[in-house]
Amino acid sequence: MMAANIVGLAEIQRQVMWNRLIAVVEEQAQTMIRTAFSTTVREAGDLSAGIFDLEGRMMAQAVTGTPGHVNSMMESVGHFLKKFPAETMRPGDHYITNDPWLGTGHLHDLTVVTPAFHDARMVGLFANTAHVIDVGGLGMGPEGRSVFEEGLYIPIVKCFDEGRPNETFFDFVRAGTRLPVELEGDIYSLCACNDAGIRRLAEMMAEFRLEGLEPLAAFIFENSRRATEAEIARLPSGTFSAEICSDGYDEEVTLKAAMTIGKVGGKDRITVDYAGTSPCSTRGINVPAAYTRAYSCFGIKVVVAPEIPNNWASLAPFEMRIPPGSILDAPRPYPVSVRHVIGHLLPDLMMGCLYQAVPDRVTAEGASSLWNPPLRGGASVSGPPRGNRPALPDFEIITFNSGGTGARPMRDGLDATAFPSGVRTMAVEATENVAPIVVWRKELRPDSGGAGRTRGGMGQIMEIGAKDDLEFACNAIFDRVKHPPKGRSGGKQGAGGRVALKSGRILRTKGFQIIPEGDRLILELPGGGGMGDPALRAPADVARDVRDGLVSPEAARTLYKVVVGPDGALDRAATEALRHPLKT
Repeated sequence: MMAANIVGLAEIQRQVMWNRLIAVVEEQAQTMIRTAFSTTVREAGDLSAGIFDLEGRMMAQAVTGTPGHVNSMMESVGHFLKKFPAETMRPGDHYITNDPWLGTGHLHDLTVVTPAFHDARMVGLFANTAHVIDVGGLGMGPEGRSVFEEGLYIPIVKCFDEGRPNETFFDFVRAGTRLPVELEGDIYSLCACNDAGIRRLAEMMAEFRLEGLEPLAAFIFENSRRATEAEIARLPSGTFSAEICSDGYDEEVTLKAAMTIGKVGGKDRITVDYAGTSPCSTRGINVPAAYTRAYSCFGIKVVVAPEIPNNWASLAPFEMRIPPGSILDAPRPYPVSVRHVIGHLLPDLMMGCLYQAVPDRVTAEGASSLWNPPLRGGASVSGPPRGNRPALPDFEIITFNSGGTGARPMRDGLDATAFPSGVRTMAVEATENVAPIVVWRKELRPDSGGAGRTRGGMGQIMEIGAKDDLEFACNAIFDRVKHPPKGRSGGKQGAGGRVALKSGRILRTKGFQIIPEGDRLILELPGGGGMGDPALRAPADVARDVRDGLVSPEAARTLYKVVVGPDGALDRAATEALRHPLKT
């Protein structure tokens, strides 16, 4: 009996340490947010942070961060260890890359790996990733024909050697970007973030009298693997197929998946085969395989095992088979700058498969891909000032915005909320504070959420101009315009997006375009798809949406069969007659 109690106490202590480890990496991420120079990090939270064992396996990730960063960063540390074996690392060393095929999928993401030492012994590694605003080249956009046009390409190198900065490295970095102060500052921030994690880990190990992390890693991995396999075992076995279309660049892109749930070698597994998916594009919408795996695993995990902490072992039961040369496995040196436009569609594709197995656990399709237009202005766009014409200072900024998420089985979708990326919408004031940009309008887009028993989340409308309505440029990277988010179970599709000038001209959804002087950029973001028959939605909920300006009285009548008076009150008699004409 006493032995059983001792075992039980040991299990409890390991669980406490596991939770503590998650708190350590969350502080790691929060340090980055507090010290970052780029608004993409400090305002939008476009980052990841985690701790790894000496074999490069992720033990824990910060709650703050994006799945694309976290799950592809999980593969990155192994690449660092291949080039710089653990026995060569020293305290104060920091290693960095933005290689899309060794990191998180495009050059705008920097990944930093740092060895963690305790009592003069290396015990693990901390890693993080952050999206920076500029790395030179063509800027963040789909126009490149190869990755070499897309910006500064950093192989895995040491940026700090035992605490001393590699000045040659920083010389190259400063020379290769339009924003040298911001980029150098972000690199220091990433290194400081890992240092914060190392300090907290040392305190934790001293408190629990740990000599190493190996026993804790084994506990985390075994429990995560077993729990995930148990959740898979509860699913119906079989193969379930789905497809989804993207607007693409020059032509549409089709993503196909066949998901097989069942035992492989006696273990419960989920295998996804992407055979039939479109080939690589000549433009920068291609996706490196690690990023495909990252968002595919996330799309499965949020349905199958959402309560199990994310780590190497909890993702191991998910296998991806990606045809080489497809747009989801782009080889070097294909352009990949805006790989998220395609990659963010993958969770919706995974849910399309899982809907056939567990329909009550998935959402309708949502806007998915971020609408985060890179904006640029100044002499690089308009040339030198002419006559009395005022001039904008040179600027480069990315602002993060989102459409609506898909309806949930029992609740409406979320309005103007990023899914699957999870990044925060950037405050208008933050953008206007660092760039000569004015956001004249930012409001929810009426009738954009797909009708259903539960309604899709609303998109939003934005009107963006430069200071004094001067000329500026937008590198469009938008999707879900020709192919709006679909509903499920009889729910209607959400509204497709729209990109235009205020003067009325429709713009391309992808590519570098000029917003002329005196004009403004109008973005109408997609809404999420609905779930279930709209005629089953509670009339009171429809009337509330009309009063809130989310649904027009016309849409209430035609889509929901609900009559709302001019005063916003529900007309129960007219609604009953419309919904049940034979009764009346």
